Amino acid sequence: MGASEGTPRRLGGGRSRCPHCGLPRDRVATLGHEWVMLEPDLRPLAHEVPAGHRWIELSDGRVTVYGVCPPDPFQRCRIEHRLACPERSLPDLWPWLTDRRSENARRGEDVRRTERWHAPEPEPPPEEWPDAG
Repeated sequence: MGASEGTPRRLGGGRSRCPHCGLPRDRVATLGHEWVMLEPDLRPLAHEVPAGHRWIELSDGRVTVYGVCPPDPFQRCRIEHRLACPERSLPDLWPWLTDRRSENARRGEDVRRTERWHAPEPEPPPEEWPDAG
C-alpha cells in the first residue's frame, strides 16, 4: 500500500492531567515527531494568538506552529495548556511589549516626579472669604 493510498493514519495522542493544576490536557503529536500538551476544547481564532503560539491541526492528527502573519481571519488554532494553566505564570508573549511597558513605567514616574517639582505653588487663600449666604 503506497503513501498516497487510503486515508491518513491518525496518530495516537490522548488526554492526561496537568501536574500543576490537575485539569485535563490533550497530548498531540507535532510535525517534528515530538509531543505538545494542548488545551482541550479551545480553538480561538488564529489572529488572536501570537504567531509562535498558534498550533494548527493537520489532517493526520498532528499539529504544527502556524507563524503566518497575518493569518486567515477565519483560521482556528489551538494553544498549549501552559498558556491557560491557572497554576503557572503567563509567559512573556511579546518581549518587546514587556520592555515597552517597563520603559513607559519608568518614563511615567519621571514625568510625574518632574511635574511635582515644577508645579506652580497654589495661590494663597484670599484675605476675606466671600459671603456664601
